Amino acid sequence: MLVNNHSESDIQVDPTNPRHLLGSTKWFASAEGYNHVLGFYESWDGGKTWPVQGHIPGYEGWTDDTDPVGAFDGFGNYYELILPYQFAYKADGSMQFNTGQEPNSSLSNEAVSVAVRPRGATSARQWITTHNGQPDIVFATNASFGQEPDKQWIAIDSNPASPFYNTIYAMWVNFNGLGSKPFYSTAKALPDGTHTDWTTPLLLPVLDSKQNNTDLLPHVAPSGVVWTTVDQFPGKKGQCCVTHTVDFSMDGGKSWHGPLVISSMIQLPPFPGPGYSNTTFRDGIAVTFGVGKQLVAGHYPLYAAWEDFSTGFDNIILSASFDDGQSWTSPIQVNDNANPNTDEFQPNLATAADGTISVNFYDRRLSCPASGTAEAVAAGLSRDTVNPNFSGILPPYSAANYCLNAAIQFYRADLTPIGHNIRLTAHTWDPQLNSPHPGTASNNDYTFIGDYFGNVTAGPTNHSTFVSTFDDGSNPHHYQQQVVASVPIPKP
Repeated sequence: MLVNNHSESDIQVDPTNPRHLLGSTKWFASAEGYNHVLGFYESWDGGKTWPVQGHIPGYEGWTDDTDPVGAFDGFGNYYELILPYQFAYKADGSMQFNTGQEPNSSLSNEAVSVAVRPRGATSARQWITTHNGQPDIVFATNASFGQEPDKQWIAIDSNPASPFYNTIYAMWVNFNGLGSKPFYSTAKALPDGTHTDWTTPLLLPVLDSKQNNTDLLPHVAPSGVVWTTVDQFPGKKGQCCVTHTVDFSMDGGKSWHGPLVISSMIQLPPFPGPGYSNTTFRDGIAVTFGVGKQLVAGHYPLYAAWEDFSTGFDNIILSASFDDGQSWTSPIQVNDNANPNTDEFQPNLATAADGTISVNFYDRRLSCPASGTAEAVAAGLSRDTVNPNFSGILPPYSAANYCLNAAIQFYRADLTPIGHNIRLTAHTWDPQLNSPHPGTASNNDYTFIGDYFGNVTAGPTNHSTFVSTFDDGSNPHHYQQQVVASVPIPKP
């Protein structure tokens, strides 16, 4: 399979071996046609080398599969929750999703499904993709466009002391026009990489079932209580404003409580279409969530960070709950850029074993490299000559609030910041280069760098995986490539 761009990503750590990491990402076979599958990359030495990389198999019968996200069970088996779907291209390069016109009529037009990489696998093809002799489908539909599942996420209780050890929590939303409904299903992971049957999908509690409820991000506390965000939008994401909430289950997903409000009336960047000034890529998942691994005042802390576009520029805001979601601390700003007219976005939060938390994000505080510099040449800026959302001079040499880096901020469990933002990227990169087109092949004013990227802690180290188009000597065509940055976790 020939692929070039590698956009949004996820990274997970094996609870039985903190040096075993597995990342997954969206592989693009056609950026213009927005045609992609899921790939993975695996390390057994704490991220120093990634000797096994490949396509996640099992869903070749669908046109595409997407949205990389995974979790390890307590035995060291890795579960990827996948969104395979079918479409056909129209003459103008846009996608045709109409029921009855699927390329493969033997399969549902969209599904939420699973592929498992069993413990001890060493080759790229060693995946379990069936359950009871059929594709491992959690949920499938043949409904028409606008009635499909999306935004799937997964968590597994990998704590041997938990009463719900190795319970798998699969979640997704099912869109219904401008609304969406949040669903979950559970199963039990088994030592050989198989699992019990998926339970019948059921709805999660929401504030208003007539609104758009999405962005499910499940995490399991050491006690076995499972928590998930549920974001409520007023029927359409591009409208103001979002309410961030959490649901929780204390019995392994049999019953759910909530929602409890984290924050409300939060303004987000425009969606769909360009999310920010000067560039054409869309906004991604605007919220992140985690559960602390150390008790604070008798409770496992809850942490949430989100984007806030109320100033006309995007900032990352953080809050915590130390009483099981009943109240939340006054929000604080994560990004510490001196110039407020800068966008910071796509936060991802991780919690470390010692109670430290981290929030990484994409960062536009640094200008693009200046003309005539080696950095500008390696960033490929001379190739950036068409941008309908930029009023300045192209190529964008020295352009402000345009090029990207990745950054991270660490906190103690009580949200006391540890130092300042840390730059993760060694080189600033241009998000316009080779950026896939979610709309049509000819639509240059709506592009994609991914809706999220990875963040995980493993022992004393924090690992992030994110996009860069910079040419470090191995990327002369300036494709979207995944970079893994590892930094020591500071002492809390």
